[in-house]
Amino acid sequence: MPRRKPPISATSLFSESDALKPLAERMRPRTLDEIVGQQRLLGPGTPLRRAIEGGHVHSMVLWGPPGCGKTTLSLLLAKYADAEFRAISAVLTGLADVRAALGEAETHFAQGRRSVLFVDEVHRFNKTQQDAFLPHIEKGIIIFVGATTENPSFELNSALLSRCRVHVMDAVPTEAIVAALKRALLDSERGLGAMKLDVSDDALALIAQAADGDVRRALTLLEIAADVAKDHAIDATTLHQVLADRTRRFDKGGEQFYDQISALHKSVRSSDADAALYWCTRMLDGGVDPAYLARRLTRMAIEDIGLADPRALQFALEAWDAFERLGSPEGELALAEVAIYLAIAAKSNAAYAAFGEVRSVIRDTGTLDVPLHLRNAPTKLMKGLGYGRDYQYDHNFEGGIALDQRCLPDALAGREFYAPTERGLEAKIRDKLQNIRNARAGALKKAKGEDA
Repeated sequence: MPRRKPPISATSLFSESDALKPLAERMRPRTLDEIVGQQRLLGPGTPLRRAIEGGHVHSMVLWGPPGCGKTTLSLLLAKYADAEFRAISAVLTGLADVRAALGEAETHFAQGRRSVLFVDEVHRFNKTQQDAFLPHIEKGIIIFVGATTENPSFELNSALLSRCRVHVMDAVPTEAIVAALKRALLDSERGLGAMKLDVSDDALALIAQAADGDVRRALTLLEIAADVAKDHAIDATTLHQVLADRTRRFDKGGEQFYDQISALHKSVRSSDADAALYWCTRMLDGGVDPAYLARRLTRMAIEDIGLADPRALQFALEAWDAFERLGSPEGELALAEVAIYLAIAAKSNAAYAAFGEVRSVIRDTGTLDVPLHLRNAPTKLMKGLGYGRDYQYDHNFEGGIALDQRCLPDALAGREFYAPTERGLEAKIRDKLQNIRNARAGALKKAKGEDA
C-alpha cells in the first residue's frame, strides 16, 4: 500500500508569508471558528459543523452571494477530511480541464487518498460538463463542492443535484464584517497589525456597510484605505476617497435581479408605497436597465390596478416616455413617481383574471361559431345564408342597448367572465355592468317567453 501523504495543514493552505498576496487572501480563515457570518450553517453544534469536524464530508453545492466564504469552506473541507484539494473555475476551464482534474483525482483515489474538487461558479457549466462529474461522485473518487451565486434549482441539472446536498450561505452581516476587519488590523503576521493604523469603529462600520455583505470586498477596501492613509490614520477624507462610487449587490440577470423585481411588484400589489419606492430605487442604484423597469411598472399598472384606476396605465406610459426623453439620472425620478402612484392606487385584477378565464374557456371549447346575426354580410350570398339577419343596431334602442340581443356563442350564452371589484373606478363600472346584465337577463327571459 503506498505511503499516505501527511494531512494538509492550516499552514500549507493558508499561511504562506507572501507579501504580494492581497489582504483578503492572507486573512483567509484557517479554522471554522474564523469564518464570520455563517453561524446558522457552521455554528457550534450544527449538523454540518459536526460532520466536517468528524471528517465525514459529503458532496455539496454551496449557494450564496460573493464573499460569504464558499471558497474558504471548501478549503477547510479538504483540511478536515485529510484530502487533496483541487479548484477549477467554470469561467476559465472547459471539459478538457474537467477531465484532467478528474484524472488526477482518480490517481489519488488509486493511492488511497480522497480529493475535494471545488468548482467555482458551477452554474456556468452546461449540462454535458455537469454530467462529467456524476460517475466520479458516485464512486467516491471525488468529494464534489460546487459554488454558485445562482439558484441551483434553476442552474444545475437534477442528476447533479440528486448527488449533492445544497447548503445556503448568507450574506455576511455588517457586525460580522467589522469583526473580520478588526482581526486583520490586529494580526501582525498576515494582516495589517504592523502598520499600527489609527481607525475608529465608525470608520470600520462604514467600510463594512460599503462591502454589502462581502468580506473579501471589505478587506480589499481596508487594504486600499491603509495604502492611501496619511500618517497611518484612516479618517473621513480617506474613506471618502476609497468608498466613492461604490455599488450594491445586483446581478442584472441572476437570482437577485428576479428577487428584487418580485419584491417591487409585490410591494406595489400590497399598496406599500415606501417599499415600492425602496425597491425601485434599489434596482436603479444597482444598474438595472431603466427601460426594463419602465416595462415592468407598466405591466403592474395593467395587471394589479387595471380598471380600478385606468389613469395608472397612462401615467406609467408617460413616465416611460419621459425617461426616454430625459435619460439618466433625471428620468429616473419619473419611474420612482410611478412606483409610488401604483402602490397607492386602487387595486383590481378583475380584468386580468377575466382575461385568463376567457383564454382557458377558448382552449377548452375550441372554435365556436359566431352567431349568425353578428356575422358580416358583404355579399348577396352571405345575406341569403342568414348572415347578419335579425341584427339589432343598438343606437336605435332606448339607452343605446338592444337588451335582448346575445353576443356570445350559443354554447356560452349567459356566461359572465368579468367581475369588477368595489374599489376605485371599478365600483362605478360594477354598478353599471350589473344593471346592464340584470336588464339583459330580464329582456332575454321575456323574449324567450314570447317566442314560446
